[in-house]
Formats: sequence, C-alpha cells, structure tokens
Amino acid sequence: MANAAVGALGAVLLAALSARLFRRRGLAIATGVLAAVQPTLVRIASQIQSEPLFVALLLSAGYLLLAATDRPSSNLAVLAGVFLALAALTRSSALALSPLLLAPLFDRRHPRRANAHIAFSALLGFGAALAPWTLRNALVFRELIVVNDGAGYVFYGRNSDAAMGLDRARDRAELDRAVAALEAARLARITALPEAVRDSPGRLSRALARAALDERRADMAGTARLLSWKIWDWLRPYPDPRFWPRRVVLAAGAWFSALFVLAAVGFVRADRAGASAFCLAFLAITMLLHVVLETNWRYRTANWDPVVLLYAAFGAATLVAPRGVAERPPA
Repeated sequence: MANAAVGALGAVLLAALSARLFRRRGLAIATGVLAAVQPTLVRIASQIQSEPLFVALLLSAGYLLLAATDRPSSNLAVLAGVFLALAALTRSSALALSPLLLAPLFDRRHPRRANAHIAFSALLGFGAALAPWTLRNALVFRELIVVNDGAGYVFYGRNSDAAMGLDRARDRAELDRAVAALEAARLARITALPEAVRDSPGRLSRALARAALDERRADMAGTARLLSWKIWDWLRPYPDPRFWPRRVVLAAGAWFSALFVLAAVGFVRADRAGASAFCLAFLAITMLLHVVLETNWRYRTANWDPVVLLYAAFGAATLVAPRGVAERPPA
C-alpha cells in the first residue's frame, strides 16, 4: 500500500514538473496520467522495492532545484539538496548526481552572484542532510563512508569473471545457476582476504573492486563483450526475451521505441535549453554509472522513465498541436 501510494505521488510530481517546464496545464495533466499508467512504473510500485520512494525523492529534488533557479530562492535550493540526499540514502547511486546541483551556475537569467548562492545553497542542503549518516558511519566503522560500503560488492558481482555467466543464461533456470555460482565465487573471494580487510567495510569494498578490475584487465576481449552487453541491456526498448513472453516483448518494444522517438522530438523542440541539457546530463550520468556497476531494467525505470515520459509527452503534443505547445511564450 505504501509503495503504491508513493508511486502515485511520482505521477503527481511529474505532472508538476511538466507544468513548470512547459507551462501547459493540459500537457501537465496528460503527463501525469501517462506516468500513472506507465507499465514499468506501475510494476515497481506494486513490488516491495525502494524504487518508488527513490523516484519521488528525485523528482522532488529536480522540481525544487528548477523552482529555486526560476525564482531564485535559496530556501528552495536547500530543500532540493536535502531531497537529493534523501534519494542517496534510499539508493546510493544518487550520490553521482550531486554535481547537477551546480546547474544554477549556468543560468543566464540572473547575476552570477545570485546563481552561485543558489547552487551552493543546494550543496549545503545536500551535505547537511547526509552529514548525520556519514558521521554515524565514522563513529561505528572508524572510516569515511558517505552512505554505504556496497559499491565494491556490487561492482564485483557484475564485472568479475564469475559474473560472465549471467549474460549467457538462456532461461530462468540457467540464470539461477549462474547467480548461485557468482555468489559462491564472491564468498570465496571474501573469505580468502586477510581478516584486517574483511573487518573494514571500506577496505573490503576496495579489495573487491580491485579484484574485478584485475580480472577485466586480464581479459580485454571479455570486457569489451561485457560492456557492449551492458550498454544494450540498458538501452534496448524491450524486456529481456529470455524471461518474458513474446507478446510482452513485442508490445513493450513498440511502446518504448515510440516513447524514445517522441522524447527525442521533445528534446529538440523544447525551448528551455538549459533544462533540456540538465535532463540529458542526468540521463548520461545514470546510464554511465549503471553500465559501470550493474544494468537492470528496474534501475532504468527509476532513472530514465520519468524523464523519457516528460519529454515524450511534450514531443507528442508538439506533433499534434505545434502552435499551441511549441510556440508558447518563453518562461
């Protein structure tokens, strides 16, 4: 129930973002409705996962940063930083998005001093919200761990030689065996490490990351295949045909192909170039991060689907009623 409610909140927040970006009430409502029935967003909201909360926090941070830059308002900027920090505490991948809080520095509508005040207010909110957790980690583990120590664990799990079997699995049974083999290999690797490394979350994470990097450097051809597979796994417009019925693969493929094309149209026709550049940077950062760590359609849903829907709805509107949407007065 809670996840479903938070998932519904994501649709409302996406509608609010559309209203602020494109200044069209009908388009904003249509965007919210589209988000409410988007199959991938509905699916994650129906499961006990962190993604619906993560999406709501990210959208809140984005809306507040946009509003803070439009006004400008240091209070809203601080709140934007706080919400991004809460998103990072929900899923630590949001830490990679912290440089985007400096986006107000590039706004040409206001004096540089005002832009700097907005940007650093956002960073202040981000740091202040993370500080209690980081301090707690320092006191408990005697190490600087901003959020958690899972990066090396995840990196090894998707980049070691033992992980290569995940790509080759042809069905669910083979995938289950590949996962079991990976977990056994990772446990063996951890067990073989010195006790001083195992007792330190930071050193353990770094040791696992180094082990995976060593294995990838020793097999550059395999590394190239793995990276190619990860990139396609993130970008492909249809779910994994190894694990989904053919009709679902075809329907989803047609739907997401259309969304991607319409989103491209939306990016080209949107007249707020700064906001479009911000969203494209967001898409690039989240894709790069997950290609390095782990690709998964659930992760893509949480990071890409809201932005794709936002611009796809606008792109579709410009095709249907170009005068009423594309030629609106600049904000």
